[in-house]
Amino acid sequence: MRCDSHVHIVGPHDRYPQLAERTYLADIATLKQLENVSASRAIRRFVIVQPSFYGADNSLLLEGLDALAGRGRAVAVVNPETTSARTLSAMAGQGVCGLRLNLYSPLRDKAPLAARFEAVARLAHELSWHIEVVAALKVLTENVALLASSRVPVVIDHYGLYSGFRPEQSEGSTILKLLAMPHVWIKLSAPYRVSANPLETKPDPAWLAALVAAAPERCVWGSDWPHTPPHEEQMGSAVLGAYRSLRYETLVDDFMAAVGSAELAERILSDNPARLYGFE
Repeated sequence: MRCDSHVHIVGPHDRYPQLAERTYLADIATLKQLENVSASRAIRRFVIVQPSFYGADNSLLLEGLDALAGRGRAVAVVNPETTSARTLSAMAGQGVCGLRLNLYSPLRDKAPLAARFEAVARLAHELSWHIEVVAALKVLTENVALLASSRVPVVIDHYGLYSGFRPEQSEGSTILKLLAMPHVWIKLSAPYRVSANPLETKPDPAWLAALVAAAPERCVWGSDWPHTPPHEEQMGSAVLGAYRSLRYETLVDDFMAAVGSAELAERILSDNPARLYGFE
């Protein structure tokens, strides 16, 4: 069964308040809307990722898992100092299987990755979860030793956010060597986040080829639905941010065409996420 390994859902503002320090007001994006746009491409499994504007309030994420009834997994955000073992256990029972560290969005934690990684890794290790890291390529390469020595699986977001670098450069070579390690995975998601075109739907051929060659069994695909606005278009906490005007079907079709091999594309869409996220 095909899986979209990177989606967000957003509820009504009065029921699911967004952080006061947010950089824009996210519009409603429901699970039902997601299932409607993905149905034509036979995608029925989803990994819900906690968006930055909800902080560590995972309420809507957990409701989404319940609604998916086994077809969903999630990557949550928690405070490792205050979240109880009982809460974490309950989250695991609902389908949470990873913890997210955000060093990319305007609401990111300003602390260095190394300062936050160990506390989260301890929780992830106890729960047999993974750590998902969203950070620019330069940050990833600066912390390559930390990621390489992780006791838990590491999942890198959005093609490694390589903007400005090529795979043959030293930074590219470093991330490809890291990706060759058996505990490191990567999400082939949101090509527009690594392109000068904010509506880009086609993966960069050279980067796609290099990443898939480095880890064909540890690449997963994600849409990044509902396609949050670029950082420079986030105009303040009271301003409703317009999602990028993209067709879900185009993202899927352009990805599969770029991969070239139907068999490999299906592995990335189906087999690999089934192993990473523990789908039956």
